Amino acid sequence: MKLLSAAALALALASASLAADQKKPKDDPSQIGDRNVGNCLNLYSIQKEMALGQQLAREVTRQSKILDDPIISEYVNRVGQNLARNSDAKVPFTFQVIDGDEVNAFALPGGYVFVYTGLIKVASEEDEFAGALAHEIAHVAARHMTCQATKAQIAGVAGAIPGVLLGGWTGLIVGQATNAAIPMTFLSFTRRDESEADYLGVQYMYAAGYDPTGAVSIFEKLESMQKTKPGAVAKVFATHPMDSDRIDRTEKEIQRILPSKPEYIVTTSEYRGMRDRLITLENRRQPSPENRPHLIRPGDDKLPDTDSGGRPTVKRKDIVE
Repeated sequence: MKLLSAAALALALASASLAADQKKPKDDPSQIGDRNVGNCLNLYSIQKEMALGQQLAREVTRQSKILDDPIISEYVNRVGQNLARNSDAKVPFTFQVIDGDEVNAFALPGGYVFVYTGLIKVASEEDEFAGALAHEIAHVAARHMTCQATKAQIAGVAGAIPGVLLGGWTGLIVGQATNAAIPMTFLSFTRRDESEADYLGVQYMYAAGYDPTGAVSIFEKLESMQKTKPGAVAKVFATHPMDSDRIDRTEKEIQRILPSKPEYIVTTSEYRGMRDRLITLENRRQPSPENRPHLIRPGDDKLPDTDSGGRPTVKRKDIVE
């Protein structure tokens, strides 16, 4: 009887050990691309989701100032496509840059991602920038936007609204981007969606070769900005603040599920060159203080020459024939 109990105990321990070694697909980055992460109730087919995203992307490009620099746009697209290839998404992606100071990026259904130049300026390292893009790709891969639209339609909230969705990087639906008066109950990501996008995003970074702690680094920068420059990030943090719990959770998940690698991509000279180019272009557009128009007041050193009557005079050059 004792031998049987010992054998049963050994079998139970072996089974527990085997179960521990067999990760769930969602916890195993080696299974990226062969797993279904968008398994929510969804009334939208992939084709319908892509068509919806295309329609919305046209509206965004019509109402936003899209950066027209081909070098910056190409590089952002290249980084995004590399991350998308290492994701669970089942749709093609397009990445565009909006010329604006908002420190944000947002995704549309069907693989349309928009990045603000303000985010590129804050992300000093490429892995930080990749962390932002990977988070957006994760929202698309998990089909969060059309899942939320489905819930809203079932609840009778959507009405005649055909799923106008703009998902912000930190959870804010930036309906302002299209001036669409869409109820937040219909558009907002849940905290669960945000956590899942964080979780999947660091896996996509890891699979693409980036240091996944870059996501933590950009999170920390945004948390700091939230405290020191609340006006600069007010829209981004309106619904889902970047708090220390979210940062701590991401750090723990990286340590728990991602095996160590001998080396990671932190940044590249090409990324630094692209970012420097963006900053230079913006500086050129801003007039220097000495070239800005200014009002000359009495008593200023640079008043025009005047005659004794106090009237301005015009200097003429005598021409001798």
